Amino acid sequence: MSTDSAPRKRGRSLTQEVVLSLTQQIREGEFLPGSKLPPEAELMQREGVSRTVVREAISQLQAARLVETRHGVGTFVLDIPASPSSDISLDCNLVTLLDVMSILEFRISIESEAAGLAAHRRTADDIHAMRAALEQFDVTSDLRNESNVKADIAFHTAIATATGNRYFADVLKQLGAAIIPRNRVDAVRRTPQQQHEYLRQIHGEHLVVLGAIERQDAESARAAMRTHLSNSRERLRTVREVLAEQQAGVTPSGSNNGEYQDTAAQPTHR
Repeated sequence: MSTDSAPRKRGRSLTQEVVLSLTQQIREGEFLPGSKLPPEAELMQREGVSRTVVREAISQLQAARLVETRHGVGTFVLDIPASPSSDISLDCNLVTLLDVMSILEFRISIESEAAGLAAHRRTADDIHAMRAALEQFDVTSDLRNESNVKADIAFHTAIATATGNRYFADVLKQLGAAIIPRNRVDAVRRTPQQQHEYLRQIHGEHLVVLGAIERQDAESARAAMRTHLSNSRERLRTVREVLAEQQAGVTPSGSNNGEYQDTAAQPTHR
């Protein structure tokens, strides 16, 4: 349960804080499936926020299919979807940008090592699979569609497969489309030129990773993957800040009429 004395972390909007608080309470069983959430006035007091913040948080929980609101009756907790059966149990119900950033933090540790192992163990077929994925990514780089996301997933999965250790690939398969934060980044409006530049930067980072794996340079492969995923995290952090400022009615700093500006570091080709 949230308390008035609990410190709010800097950088998070009040809405994000309430979403995280209620999500945690739902997952820990404080609010069971089918039970009714407390009324707005009580949530306002529990969380120490305004009615507007509570309503925005409930809307986000509805979008995440954690609750449903019945007109004139109240807001009720839904059943949390069970994770697919697997040797590895991962929660893929991503609710907020902060969840996606946590996934990226996890991926940095896992996929950096996977890239290093792939550099040692890759076969010609593995390299072919990586190149095919990047060619598809390049072809669809001007489009906002699932083909581009699938190509991105295919590239990372091909690297995991090249390790020869099935658990790397199992982790990525379990996470599925959650490993690609592009839909969250697309929540911020971009011009076609910004969209093109954004995807070209990702493609460039991918090429650096592929080059190191193909050369069998394990250390460079680890470093390139770490740089790529760290850049993804920073791009998402920028989106979170822009959205928080938009919610507060402030023109985002360093932006053009609220349009997303990519500030992540450019990859260094070797």
